Amino acid sequence: MASPAISKFSTFKNTATATPTTATPPPLSPVPSHLDSFSSDPIFSAFLSPDFNPTQFSSAALSSGSAASRIEKLQEGLRLLDTQLRHEVLSRHQELLHQLSSVKAAESSLSSLRSSISSLQSAVRHARSELSDPHRVISAHTHQLNNLHSTSLLLQNTLRTLRLIHKLRNLVDSQPDASKWDLSKAAQLHYEILILYNESHLSGIDVVDAELKWVIEIGSKIREEGMKVLEKGLESLNQPEVGLGLQVFYNMGELRGTVDGLVNKYKQMGVKSVSNALDMKAISGGGYGGGGPGGVQRHGTPQIGGGAKAREALWQRMSGCMDQLHSIVLAVWHLQRVLSKKRDPFTHVLLLDEVMQEGDQMLTERVWDALVKSFASQMKSGFTASSFVKEIFTVGYPKLLTMIENLLERISRDTDVKGIPPALTSDGKEQMVAAIENFQTAFLALCLSRLTDLVNSVFPMSRGSVPSKEHISRIISRIQEEIEAVQLDAHLTLRVLREISKALLLLAERAEYQISTGPEARQITGAANPAQLKNFMLCQHLQEVHTRITSMITGLPTVAADVLSAALGTIYGVAGDSVTSLFQAMLDRLESCILQIHEQNFSTLGLDAAMDNNASPYMEELQKSILHFRTEFLSRLLPSSGAVSVGTETICSRLVRSMASRVLTFFIRHASLVRPLSESGKLRMARDMAELELAVGQNLFPVEQLGAPYRALRAFRPVIFLDTSQLGSSPLLQDLPPSVILHHLYSRAPDDLQSPLQRNKLTPLQYSLWMDSQGEDQIWKGIKVTLDDYAAKVRARGDKEFSPVYPLMLKVGESLTGNKS
Repeated sequence: MASPAISKFSTFKNTATATPTTATPPPLSPVPSHLDSFSSDPIFSAFLSPDFNPTQFSSAALSSGSAASRIEKLQEGLRLLDTQLRHEVLSRHQELLHQLSSVKAAESSLSSLRSSISSLQSAVRHARSELSDPHRVISAHTHQLNNLHSTSLLLQNTLRTLRLIHKLRNLVDSQPDASKWDLSKAAQLHYEILILYNESHLSGIDVVDAELKWVIEIGSKIREEGMKVLEKGLESLNQPEVGLGLQVFYNMGELRGTVDGLVNKYKQMGVKSVSNALDMKAISGGGYGGGGPGGVQRHGTPQIGGGAKAREALWQRMSGCMDQLHSIVLAVWHLQRVLSKKRDPFTHVLLLDEVMQEGDQMLTERVWDALVKSFASQMKSGFTASSFVKEIFTVGYPKLLTMIENLLERISRDTDVKGIPPALTSDGKEQMVAAIENFQTAFLALCLSRLTDLVNSVFPMSRGSVPSKEHISRIISRIQEEIEAVQLDAHLTLRVLREISKALLLLAERAEYQISTGPEARQITGAANPAQLKNFMLCQHLQEVHTRITSMITGLPTVAADVLSAALGTIYGVAGDSVTSLFQAMLDRLESCILQIHEQNFSTLGLDAAMDNNASPYMEELQKSILHFRTEFLSRLLPSSGAVSVGTETICSRLVRSMASRVLTFFIRHASLVRPLSESGKLRMARDMAELELAVGQNLFPVEQLGAPYRALRAFRPVIFLDTSQLGSSPLLQDLPPSVILHHLYSRAPDDLQSPLQRNKLTPLQYSLWMDSQGEDQIWKGIKVTLDDYAAKVRARGDKEFSPVYPLMLKVGESLTGNKS
């Protein structure tokens, strides 16, 4: 099985000599194999397996009981393999001889190669002996040169260090007082000495080591003096001093560590200040907690008799804490301000860039976050663990909030410098206010509780007696006190107003429950009964609440008034509801009196009747009703004088104004519907209008303050006496609704021009109710239909002229349509 090795040697020989001496042997011819049956034979195939185990094969042969036959089979296989090997050798005789020749040629080539290698090794040894001595000399000289260079550098750096130390010593010795040193230059020299000492590895040089101890001591003094200057500058907010202090530590290479140390120092000062402010043990132990030892009792409550002093001490400590927090934040902001402006005079590096990396918090933010976190923690602890602190800060929350907002305002004002970011952001301010949110919630709950308890005591759930004016005044005074307690803070005022709004809604609900309803509350024929008197008092009470509270919020911003608008509207509505049914009953009665105008005859009255100074029967009844209402009802709801100016209009005066306006409007409407209307009838109607004006003005509301209804009444009186030809150009028409003019013109028209009332066969009441639900344009449409009917009748008769009122009515109606469009 050596043919692969022989083949390799043959290849090497051919390659080395590069002269083929023998012809390439022919390729091996295939030899027929008699062993193909081995792979299919059940016994011999096992020997072809890569994991064949002779022990297992023998064990299997012995256990099968046919060992002799197996041995014979194996002997036969051996003979067959031997025969096959012989055949292979004989058939490949020439090839084997050729391989043997190649081995001999390889051996010859190897012998020649050994000789060449020996010659090469001899030459290398000779070259080595020639080069080793110069190389040794060069290496020694190179090492010597390197030592000389290192020594030279060491001596130079030593001399430079000694010169720097000498400069530093001269600078220090020139001023015995360390506070008068040129700290910036001294710091720079100190830094350069240490850097040169460390980088040049001067340790071990006696002359330098002897001076180094002094340099380190001077460095400590420089730091000490630099810190004094820096802290003094921060305390007095002196920019040059702060800049000098920062420059000292920048020159010493310690700026970032120094600034971080200062920031941490101010953090600790602030945290300690907050902690001391709420230290109830210190407050009580300092003589504020009453006589005798013992300090704080359970839950942080002072001893009996010491509450007032402890309360005063707590507020004093909080005030001092706010002042200290202001000083701390201002100092850190001032440090940050100088860092953001000052540059090193030589490198022009901004000092802030040396202290902060991109994405780092500003110095003020770091300190403020720590202060707010500590303040919030202390406030939460005081709220949950100390009933005394909780009570003081809940009741005095406006004062606590004012302290905090004053602090925030002072910091914002004192750090408001153009081009420099302020110390606090809006989020930072909100965080501080949010720290006392628990006390705000408790304060608002206490505020609502005080108000609702007062309302519940004045208006119990059961229908009892109406509260007195003093009770209502007490509620109003309590509301005023709540507003005045927080009026200096707009946001807190809004929150308190929301609580007041809840109390007012409760007040309206309780008052509404007390209102008497039913027929007894609406009777108008007799004197005012107890149910009505109760409603009158409720109305006046609610009216007083509405008026007084509205005046309280007059000076507040619009948004504050909007908070109470819904509750005040509810109060106003309940007050009106208490008497609305009565007013509606009175108005219905007055309208029924006016409707009797259609039962009067204004067409055939004689001259004597026209000259009679007495009012018409319906007007006399109307006057009596108005006088009765004034005497029995309105006098209890209105001031002694019926005249109430618009600026001071009350709920009842509004209802009376509305009723008076309706009476005048209703009268003019139905007076215009009277048809026919003779000259004497006009005189009687004019006298009725004068009586109406007098009755309304004296007993209901000053007519001159009624506006359009009064102007219409004053205009209608002369209009009825004008000729039809004068009506179209009369300026009096401007004060009258178009429907009144049109309806009055029917009284001047011929009988075949029917009014909508006649055409539709309606009663005056039905037509009046329809007019209440329609606008002027819709009323004109109904009138236009009657004019079209009249025009058709005239044309049907063949008449060539219309009544003079026809074109006038068209003109008035068309002007109405034009105005509408």
